[in-house]
Parts: sequence; structure tokens; C-alpha cells
Amino acid sequence: MVNKDFKILVIDDDESIRKVLTLTLQDAGYQVLTAVDGHTGLKIFADERPDITLTDLRMPGMDGIAVLKEIKALEPNKEVIVITAYADMDLAITALQLKASDFITKPISTTALEVALERAQERLSLTRELREYTRLIEKRWLDTAEELAKTYHFQKNLIESSIDGIIGYDPEGKVIIFNKASETILGFPKEVVLGKLSVDHFFPPGHYNELKAKLCSSEYGGTNRLTLYETSLVAISGQLIPAQFSGAVLHEGEEEIGSVAFFRDLREIRRLEQQFADQERLLHQDKMISLGRLAASVVHEINNPLAGVLNYARLMLKIMRKGPLTEDYQEKFANYLNLMENETNRCSQIVSNLLAFSRKSELEFTDVTINELVQKCLMLSGHKLRLSNISLERTLQEGLPIVRGDYNQIQQCIINLIFNSIDAMPEGGKLSVTTSYSPSDRIVLIGVTDTGCGISKEDLPHIFEPFFTTKSEGQGLGLGLSMVDGIVERHKGSIDVISEAGKGTTFSLRFPAKN
Repeated sequence: MVNKDFKILVIDDDESIRKVLTLTLQDAGYQVLTAVDGHTGLKIFADERPDITLTDLRMPGMDGIAVLKEIKALEPNKEVIVITAYADMDLAITALQLKASDFITKPISTTALEVALERAQERLSLTRELREYTRLIEKRWLDTAEELAKTYHFQKNLIESSIDGIIGYDPEGKVIIFNKASETILGFPKEVVLGKLSVDHFFPPGHYNELKAKLCSSEYGGTNRLTLYETSLVAISGQLIPAQFSGAVLHEGEEEIGSVAFFRDLREIRRLEQQFADQERLLHQDKMISLGRLAASVVHEINNPLAGVLNYARLMLKIMRKGPLTEDYQEKFANYLNLMENETNRCSQIVSNLLAFSRKSELEFTDVTINELVQKCLMLSGHKLRLSNISLERTLQEGLPIVRGDYNQIQQCIINLIFNSIDAMPEGGKLSVTTSYSPSDRIVLIGVTDTGCGISKEDLPHIFEPFFTTKSEGQGLGLGLSMVDGIVERHKGSIDVISEAGKGTTFSLRFPAKN
């Protein structure tokens, strides 16, 4: 049963999050301590020694990673749960590698919080039991490996309930403890392993000897101890499994009586890392497709002002060759130069916006002014709309609150929706772009409406699926709306669509306003 009498420390620079977490945890029966920053949190931790610490990853001064390291240095067996935004998933993975017990994402779900706390408490209980078990083995010298195996049933529940793989082996390397998690991760049935296989069977050739040398040295956690060492294990299928390995050599006096190894399967963490890499690649690929279409439009967009600048320059040269300028011509030249300056600035702004959109940048959440972003998107796609015989109506509500997000990715969403609308109106039509704010739920809304062909009832449920497209071959990869959906989700927003075949489509993007 989960013990609700645990003492919990909450470290977050956001007062509203501290208050919500305090009320939630106190209602659940926990003792709650709070701190506004990392330094204050560490002082409270040193004085109170709470069982579990909840810390935000991004804080001014000392961030959550530094807090985690300090707590683990003071109390390695205390549990730390990190609070992160979805876009900081790489930091969350780093925190797990530094022995954080879990992570939860903002906005914080009560269910996710409860699950994380239950896991942390289970780990605390398991760590205490494992410590007691290790002390028991060290206090009682076992005459033989068989005697050690006989005592295993006394601790069966302890070992079998571990979420990490645990392998115990005698001084000759013969396996005498092989828990359920080890069976699940490696695929070897227990009856095939116990007393029959050596521990080096689970490592690639030569790797165990290298691991044993590190285990016996004092460089990786202390003499006869090895902590958080990344290696590979060999499953029954021959598959190499990335794992985080910790181990210890057990002694009775001066005599070695066996060793115990703990390992954590890193495949899920590696899968998450690859997933984020793939998402970044697909986002950039989708952006390049949009960029190609924008570039073709921008060529036409800047040709007219450049032609005007060239004509004025030629006219001025022609007049100057006739002789000194009269006062009348000096005034005309001033007007010509003013027009040339305006047209050149217009070209420069178009090219600058195009370059900014094309730039491959790391995900970075900043303060975004939605109306300014929408205006840039409409400027980039304006000539494309005119060439396609599409009229534009924009209704942008003034005084919108700031949205916290990645400027480049939100821009990519809007460009995608505008291009989809253009494709839906091959014979021309009307595009309406709106922005508004809902104070009741603090949501900033962007609406894109077209008078195009619409979406059928059969296709509507599938439009956000990757690679789903109703366009003819060569006209699209079917990634656009999938990317839009993914970007909006990472911003803790939502996307809705209203459409009917032959009657146009409205997409609505909703982003939470900055607190």
C-alpha cells in the first residue's frame, strides 16, 4: 500500500504551480515543503531530508539538473521527480540518466503526478529493502553458492518486484539470482540460467572482462563498485540491448562471496531520442517543401519592385547625361530616390522573412506576438494568393496576450494551412485569416478559412495521420497536417477542423496564453 505520510519538497519558481501542487499533495495526505529556487530548496532539503523532491528543470540561477546532482550527492537514496515541458525532453532524459526516478510534463496531470509518486515510493521502499538485503548477505557468510541460493526464497518478493534487472553470481561467475525483470529484458527463462550459465554469457565477447576490471577498480564509484555504467547486454535472440549497469562485489571479511549486478533497459530512452531526431528531420523536410513553393512566389513578388528600381535608375542616368540638373529635376530625383528606397526596403523585407523561415534552428520557446507572426506569413504568401486569384480577408484582434512558443514552428503551421487553402481553391476563391482571444480559458486562437473544395466525411478523421493525402502523386507527402498537429501538441495547444465537401474548410489553432 502506498504510504501517504511521506514528506515531499516542491521546488519551482512559478508560484501558481507551487500552490496547486501543495494543495493537491496536502489533500492526498502528504507533508509538503516548498521552495522558490534551487538554492533555497537545497537548504530545506539539508534541514528536513524529505523522502521525495519535485523540482522544475528550468529555473533561474540553479536549474533542476544541478539540484538533482546536489541531492543525489547528499542523499543518493532519496527520490527526485523532475517537472519538464514537452520541448525539454532531452533534459528529462539527462535527468533519468542522473538517477531521477521519473519525470512529469507541464501542464501537470493529477493522474501522472500520482503515478510518479507511487513509483518513487516503490523505489524508496525497494531501495531500503535492497540495502537491508545486501547488509544481510554481508553479515552472514554463506558456505556455498547453494546455501546462498536457498536463502533467495526469503527475499523472493523483494528481488522479483524490482523494475530493474538483478543478477547475482558467485565468485566463479555462475548465476544464482536472476529476477523476473532480467527474464523480461533478456528473454532467458530462469530455469535455463540459474546454476547453468555464467554472467559473461549476457555480454558481447570480451565485454565482461572489461566490465569486471572496472568493477574491481576504484575509478567508477569506489573499490569493488560500479555505478551507472552504460554497456550492452545480449538477449536470447542475439539482439544487443543498451543498458545502464551498476554492480558491487560482496565480501565477508577479506573473502569474496559473490557479486550483484543491477541493470536498466535503455531501449525506450533510445527510442525516444530517435523519435525526436526523426520528428526534427520530418519537420525540416516539410519546411523545405513549403520553402520551395514560397521561393517560386517570392521571385515574382520581388521582380516588380526591382524592375521599378531599375527603370528609375536608367531614367536618372539618361537625364544626368544631358547636363547639369535643373531645380525641377532635382526635386524629381528626390522623389525617384525615395521610391527606389521604399521598393528596395520592400524586397529586403521579403527576402529576410524568407531566409528566417528557411533557417534550421533548434527548438526554442520564446515570447511570440501572434499578430506580428501572422502578418509575416501573409506577406510571404501574398503574391501566391494573388497569382491564384484568391482574395484575402484578415481580421486580427488587437491587444492579444503573448504566447510562449517556438516562433519558427508556429510560422510553419500557419504557412502549411495557407498553402492547403490555396491548393483547395484551384479556380480562385477567398481566404480569411483571423486571430482572437478567449479570456475565460486564456486561449489565443488563429483561424484559417477557405471557400475551397472541402474535405469529405470519410477523409476527415484521417487528415492528421502521417503520409495521408488526398492530393495526386507528386503534389505532397501527406506530412503537412501531421506536422501541424505535432507542433500544436508540443505547445500544449489544440487544433480543430470544420469542413464539408464542396463548402470550404476552417482550421482553428488554439495556443495557451503566457501566464
